[in-house]
Amino acid sequence: SELSFARWAFAFALVTSLFFTWGFAYGLLDVLNSHFQTVFGISKLQSTLLQLAYFVRIIVLCVGAIRGNMRRYGYKKGIHLGLTLYSLGAVFFWPSAKFEKYGGFVGSTFVIGCGLATLEVAANSYISVLGTPQYAAMRLNFSQGFQGLASFAGPLIASTYFFKGKNANSLTNVQWVYLAVAALGLVLNILFFFCDLPEITEEALEKEIEDAGLVEDDIGPFWKQYRCIFGFVAQMAYCGAQITVASFVVNYLTEQGVGIDHSRASLMFSFCQLTFTGGRFIGVVLLKWLDPALVLSAYGIACCAFCLGVALAGGNGGIACLFLLFFFESICYPCIFTLGTKNLGVHTKRGSGLIVMGVGGGAWYPPAQGALADKTFTRHSYLVPFSGYVAMSAYAMYVPSLPTDSGDADRKAFAK
Repeated sequence: SELSFARWAFAFALVTSLFFTWGFAYGLLDVLNSHFQTVFGISKLQSTLLQLAYFVRIIVLCVGAIRGNMRRYGYKKGIHLGLTLYSLGAVFFWPSAKFEKYGGFVGSTFVIGCGLATLEVAANSYISVLGTPQYAAMRLNFSQGFQGLASFAGPLIASTYFFKGKNANSLTNVQWVYLAVAALGLVLNILFFFCDLPEITEEALEKEIEDAGLVEDDIGPFWKQYRCIFGFVAQMAYCGAQITVASFVVNYLTEQGVGIDHSRASLMFSFCQLTFTGGRFIGVVLLKWLDPALVLSAYGIACCAFCLGVALAGGNGGIACLFLLFFFESICYPCIFTLGTKNLGVHTKRGSGLIVMGVGGGAWYPPAQGALADKTFTRHSYLVPFSGYVAMSAYAMYVPSLPTDSGDADRKAFAK
């Protein structure tokens, strides 16, 4: 039987809370880049080891999460595993700060990232299929809006506690902030343990596919799901671009010659994230009336244009382009995820895991931009993410020509 509205709403709200956890971690990560350059005296390229550790975990862990934990045991156990790793990684920040070991921070970031990789596979998939397929992009956009709110909070906290007074060259407050992050993960883990969420396993999904009159022969083998395969490439290109844009915001703002120091730059970065979040919620309205591929195409072209503005204009004009770039990035991830996992049927979990693996693009884009920034200027290094926006836009314009024919049996598997 179908879920009651009360049970559906509770499941939706609780899973949406997970988006806040990785939004907050991501918001802090990009500010730590600049802070560690000051505290440890490292280059921009060296500081991107944090992004490398955070995003390479997608490639290292995601295959195991998809083929092992998620497909065998279901979403809820995956959420518990993800939150446990998330809290452990945050706790490891304490000794890393105590002994001032940059390598310790990189290792701790990797553990946090492994936890978030598992959460992303579970939460994105859950939200995507928890309801009618035609509104999947809208639901995912709404949930990811809370990720944006958390990304706004991260730099806001950093501007107050990381860069002012004696904290400008200290790691003490980094310890306490990440201890609070660990506590948040623990509380959420307890809530999920005691909550009766609707569950889905691989066996249940296959039964629903069979009941719907669909078999793998009807859907085709996984490697022929071209929307998903190309969606992975597009997600890798977009996420790499988005992540590296954010990684160097503080450096970019302080180098524009308009009197912006690190504390103010961190505060402005939080408002960039707020602009991003506003774009997400506006996107919810647009996606109710417009096709996700059309919206993604328009937003992708805008991202290309404003990224060029950031790289070539500089000064106040470049800063304005930066804010607009954050706005138009807002709906890209959920739209690619929805388009790439649409009507995968029995391949839903595998496909969603592959799309999430696209976040691994964030592992190599920041080092490439960091190397260019060290040799030239941070402003010119924004030509690196421009290539990612071009690839994403090409997918958005091409995806309507790719077939889908597997129906919505994946959604029905939640009606238990």
